[in-house]
Amino acid sequence: MINTLLSLRGNARACIYPEPMWGIPHSLIVPFATLFMYQLGVGDRQIGIIVSAGMFFQIFSSLLGGVAADKLGRKRTTFIFDILSWSLPCLIWAFSQNFWWFLCAHIVNSMWQITNNSWNCLLVEDTDPKLLVHIYSWCTISGLVSAFLAPISSVMVSRFGVVPTVRGLYIFSFFMMTAKFIVVNIFAHETERGKTRMRETKNIPLQKMLSGYGGVFVKMLRSPHIRLILLIMIMLNITSMISGTFFSLYITQNLGFPEAFLGYYPIVRAGIMLVFMFTVQHRVDRLPFRIPIGAGIILYITAQCALLLNPPVNYAFLFAVIFLEAFGFVLVVPRRDSLLVTYIDAGERARMLGLVYVVMIAVTSPFGWVAGLLSEYNRMLPFFLNAAIYAALLLIVIFSRTMKEKTDTAQH
Repeated sequence: MINTLLSLRGNARACIYPEPMWGIPHSLIVPFATLFMYQLGVGDRQIGIIVSAGMFFQIFSSLLGGVAADKLGRKRTTFIFDILSWSLPCLIWAFSQNFWWFLCAHIVNSMWQITNNSWNCLLVEDTDPKLLVHIYSWCTISGLVSAFLAPISSVMVSRFGVVPTVRGLYIFSFFMMTAKFIVVNIFAHETERGKTRMRETKNIPLQKMLSGYGGVFVKMLRSPHIRLILLIMIMLNITSMISGTFFSLYITQNLGFPEAFLGYYPIVRAGIMLVFMFTVQHRVDRLPFRIPIGAGIILYITAQCALLLNPPVNYAFLFAVIFLEAFGFVLVVPRRDSLLVTYIDAGERARMLGLVYVVMIAVTSPFGWVAGLLSEYNRMLPFFLNAAIYAALLLIVIFSRTMKEKTDTAQH
């Protein structure tokens, strides 16, 4: 892992090294984002609607992502839509007053799916495929290291309250993230595949390029690997969205944990993940993918059950929940990302990635509204839903012939 980081060159270095400039402000805000909306009068159901609406618009962003990356190039697309999808919404969030402000910010923020496509292409296309698991692990690590600054937001919340603190943090995020986007744009270069696609699509109308998605979609669905990875991504995205949105409400409003604790939660989670990243990750790299992924899902299920059994204001019990979820994340997520970029057709990477995210988000988007309804009725229900989804995913991993016989070759 250390050797990989120190030996990074070109776009991999330009993309990975500045990541904390995005991760730090993101880590400061995320624990309080839902509570910020709640304290400004946005109810559980409205929070679910906001999340679902944002994901609905991500469908169109994902469709445009592949086309934009091919027409404009990976580098230019990343810079333009990073500014539009993160810098601009941070300003809207900073001055939000009610449901409509948050809805507008989430819709604008949905354009991050465009840059998600182009940034991944920028990262991997000129990079040695053997390094991808470690590189994606470093993407995760950069966010984890950033989380160690999260207690700053807790101190500020204790002193100034949630709303004034989060407004200030969104303004800080605007400046920090914008600086990161400029740095990446300066030091990255257009990939060879990106240059080729720019030449090939220069005179092709946008409408014609969008119509070409049909053939790419059929090609994608014919691959058993892509079908399996897509199913895994959909189910993990649903559970991540539910936890990320409703965890903070559940532990503060139902379990009685103080609001300031939300700033310490990320540092505990990040610390656990970092330990596993540097002590376990390289050991399980030798195993077939289905073993660590299956083990990670079992840990996810156990974490959801433990959360539902957590007594009020019991820090030891909650630490066990965080421990289990963090270890599961380390085992599952880097391998999911590596499998995706490994089996995507290199010649159609941008458009195929776009379609993968379109399908994933289209299936996921209604679950924000569903989870909002469940949370309004009983805040435990979204986590019962999570446990059920993880259980179904575990059965898929165990019994899938594709997972057993094919994906083990991806690590080689």
